[in-house]
Amino acid sequence: MLCKEIMKVIEASYPTEAALDFDNVGLLAGRAEKEVERVYLALDATDAVIGRAAEAGADMLITHHPLIFTPLKKVNDQDFVSKRVLRLIQNDISYYAMHTNYDVLRMAELSEKILKITDAEVLDETLENADGKKEGIGRVGMLEKPVTLEECCVYVKHKLNLGSIKVFGDMGRMVRRMAVSPGSGKSAISAALRKGADVLVTGDIGHHDGIDAVEQGLCIIDAGHYGTEYIFLEDMQRFLNEKLPGLEVTSEPVIHPFQVV
Repeated sequence: MLCKEIMKVIEASYPTEAALDFDNVGLLAGRAEKEVERVYLALDATDAVIGRAAEAGADMLITHHPLIFTPLKKVNDQDFVSKRVLRLIQNDISYYAMHTNYDVLRMAELSEKILKITDAEVLDETLENADGKKEGIGRVGMLEKPVTLEECCVYVKHKLNLGSIKVFGDMGRMVRRMAVSPGSGKSAISAALRKGADVLVTGDIGHHDGIDAVEQGLCIIDAGHYGTEYIFLEDMQRFLNEKLPGLEVTSEPVIHPFQVV
């Protein structure tokens, strides 16, 4: 199967037009005409990931986060990012990224299901599909019953299979209306407040963002950027196995990028 044929299958469900304006998605390096037998899935195109993809004999690498986010003026072995692009090309690996188009059309819904949020609605609307359905970043809805923030933390850790999280808020406060915005969620705080959430589950929350949210009545569970988005791996492997059963698909192992000691 050609790379462009795999892209066509992916984009039938996750069109690049659904990505946010700032994003960079699609085929970022390599050949659309490349014959592909093996696909390697990862969250990020790190040196280690590219190495493992090459060792696995992958013809195509698909990641969630784009390796190329700002314009490259040179592609050589002297620059941190372009060195990885060069390595992909040298190994004849076609490299494809699906970022906010996946966030909008799948990641939000997937997070809603994993956390068992009911009566859910889009947290931050970014588009309306042909059927008039609103889509966007994140979800907000109800937990089965009110719980303390401490109990909610235990619940989130269990559902996302995490060893640790960071929490802003009174651990004894009762919460029920939950917002979730996988990835970097600073920009989701205002939407969560506007939609009446008691708690926001997201990642990459800084000190001032967290304490200011609490002052406005919103608790935050920072489950990490990776911790809220690695669900992409299993989901996309299942998608490709179902849509393209003849393709060999391997996922990067779940390796959290930092440890808490």
